[in-house]
Amino acid sequence: MTDRASRIALLAPLPDDAVPTCGPVAPPEILSRPEGAAVAGWEQLVWHVSDARDGLRTVLVVVDTTGSAISASDAIFRYVDGEPRQVFHETIGGRFEADGRFLGTHWTSVGPDVGDEGEAALASTRSAPTADEVAALRALVDEMLRRRPPRS
Repeated sequence: MTDRASRIALLAPLPDDAVPTCGPVAPPEILSRPEGAAVAGWEQLVWHVSDARDGLRTVLVVVDTTGSAISASDAIFRYVDGEPRQVFHETIGGRFEADGRFLGTHWTSVGPDVGDEGEAALASTRSAPTADEVAALRALVDEMLRRRPPRS
């Protein structure tokens, strides 16, 4: 795997130059309403990379008002060459419980690339993340928190 492609690999360590963006989990118009109180002060840290040849990857961490991670995901999307060319999407995400458990899902979806001709029919497989996958996701969360931009 090339260095560029390794940026797009699921659960791979963040590249040295990766800096997440940080913002509220909801827009101001939602946060100003009574139902917005439930998520007031929560933030999302996002690191996204997109490469026309290698695909895209998004790492997302949601933190509560104490700064604790309450959910996270890592997702990749890429094309797989062949006849026909395939679309490949994989994600691991879920929530962290107060007792340390991770309640999440690992999805793998693949199917033919239909381009602009309609919606792709992807075959999807759902599984529970393995202990190693959860550990790798937790390591990504720790690194995202470490690299979190200072609050303004």
